[in-house]
Amino acid sequence: MYKYEGLTSFWKGILPPILAETPKRAVKFATFEQYKRFFMFGSSTPTPLTFSLAGLGAGITEAILVNPFEVVKVTLQSNKSLATQVPSTWSVTRQIVRENGLGSKGLNKGLTATMARNGIFNMVYFGFYHSVKGYIPEYEDPLLEFSRKIAIGFTSGVLGSCVNIPFDVAKSRIQGPQPIPGTVKYNSTLGTITLVYREEGFRALYKGLLPKVLRLGPGGAIMLVVYDYVYNFLENKFQDKTQ
Repeated sequence: MYKYEGLTSFWKGILPPILAETPKRAVKFATFEQYKRFFMFGSSTPTPLTFSLAGLGAGITEAILVNPFEVVKVTLQSNKSLATQVPSTWSVTRQIVRENGLGSKGLNKGLTATMARNGIFNMVYFGFYHSVKGYIPEYEDPLLEFSRKIAIGFTSGVLGSCVNIPFDVAKSRIQGPQPIPGTVKYNSTLGTITLVYREEGFRALYKGLLPKVLRLGPGGAIMLVVYDYVYNFLENKFQDKTQ
C-alpha cells in the first residue's frame, strides 16, 4: 500500500469510524444494561447467561447503527487510488445511495454479517469479562485490581476477535468490491463463509486476525475497564444521594 498508494493510504476511510465511534459505544453500553435487566430470568443477580445474551443484544443493536458507516468505510478503503485522489466520504455516500439506495444493496449491504460479527463479539466480550471477573478474587491494592481487570478485558477482546472473525471476513467480502464487476459472488453471510472455505480453505476465514487482535485486545480491555470504573463511580454517587 505504501509503495503504490502512499503513506496516507493507511488512513483511508478513517472519517466514517470517527463519526460512528461515539454513538456506537454509547448504544453498546446503554443497551447492554437494558438487555441485562431483560435477561435476568427471575434471578436476583446477573448470571453468565445474562451477560452473554445482553452482550449479544447490544452487539446486534450496535450493528444496525454502524452498518451504513461500515459500507462507506469499506468502499473508501477498497479504492486503490492515491489517498489524495480518493473521493470524499460524503461523495461516496451519495454515490452509494444514488446507485443502490438505502437497502440491502446500498447503505445497508452486509447488515446480517455486521449483526453476526458484532453480536457474537459482544456476546463473548461481555459474557467472559463479567462472568470471569466474578470468579477471580479482587485485590485490595488498586494497582493490582486495575491489572486484574485489564487482563480479563484483554482476554475478552482476544477471545471475541477469534470467535467472530469468520463473520468479519464475510462482511468485508460482501461489502467490498466483487471479484467480477457486475456479478454478485458474495451475498449471504453463511453462503459467503461456505464459499470462502470451499475455495480458499479454513485459514482464509481467519485472514486479518492478528491486526484485529492487536486492536481489540488492548482496546477492548481499556474500554471495558474504563466503563467498569465509571459505572461503579456513578452508581455509588447516585446511591449516596438517595440515602
